[in-house]
Amino acid sequence: MSFDPFAPADGAAPGVRFDNVGAHHEDPHPKGDGALWSESWYLDFVDPDRGVAGYVRLGLQPNQGVAWYWACLVGPDRPLVTVIDNEIRPPARGLEIRTEGLWANYTVETALDHVSVGVEAFAISTSDPTDVYGGLRGDRVPFGLDLEWETDGSVYAYPGTTRYEIPCRVHGEIMLADGPIHVDCLGQRDHSWGERDWWAYSWSWTAGWLSDGTRFHGTSVDVDDVHLFGTGYLQGPDGTRIEVDEARRTEVLGPAGLPERATWQVHDLAMDVEPVAFAPVEAVAADGRVTRFPRAWCRFTAADGRTGHGWTEWNQPQA
Repeated sequence: MSFDPFAPADGAAPGVRFDNVGAHHEDPHPKGDGALWSESWYLDFVDPDRGVAGYVRLGLQPNQGVAWYWACLVGPDRPLVTVIDNEIRPPARGLEIRTEGLWANYTVETALDHVSVGVEAFAISTSDPTDVYGGLRGDRVPFGLDLEWETDGSVYAYPGTTRYEIPCRVHGEIMLADGPIHVDCLGQRDHSWGERDWWAYSWSWTAGWLSDGTRFHGTSVDVDDVHLFGTGYLQGPDGTRIEVDEARRTEVLGPAGLPERATWQVHDLAMDVEPVAFAPVEAVAADGRVTRFPRAWCRFTAADGRTGHGWTEWNQPQA
């Protein structure tokens, strides 16, 4: 049996919005019974002035007995530096990860307002992002993060599923072998929990901002190349947010399935999307199914000429 990764929460009818995001939802949740029940915390940032971007994702799969940890740094003129470990023992308590070559922690400083992330790791550095497919290949390098995400808008609850998104300001330090990089920029974070089958069918999400201060997020889900549904939000420069049920995208794929260009339509916001740098991930299910996530720092150009930056993920289940 497969489960929709954006399916309604247990007991929720389709179309019911998971509105009541409270401080307690920032914490880990009691696990469900399904084999594919999982919980994840995701955070990203883009600092175009410094030419760097990155993301962090902690995913717990307690009924599989594993946790996934991903962290990366990308830039148009630098190699991909990435940590990908999909065989970590889940933390006994809290959200601190300790394993050979990796320490990481996620701390809620003030619920729904301020979180911090620390990472000390040995990462893989490669000039070809597709080296992460089929096993990591590259040079082993030291890598660290000491970053904070502070809320820069309102919490967006996905319709009918247990997941929420928060636009943020991000600041702190990235540690590399040749010295630190200080960032002060924009980003996004989300928290999701429930029965999730990442290998069932394709989707894409995007999140970012434009030069006038507009923030946006969209998710577009397809089945057999047929658009199933879309959802997202637009937050204006004055902080006013509208929730939308129209989010669609197209993409042109290049070698190894990396998108060369794309378009997004989130409600009345139409954008051309140019991937700047990739940090892909491959995930293998317990039953052997494989999916690839060619995640990218993207540059956005709206139809009216506004420009901006953010992250886009494409989920590509492999035949």
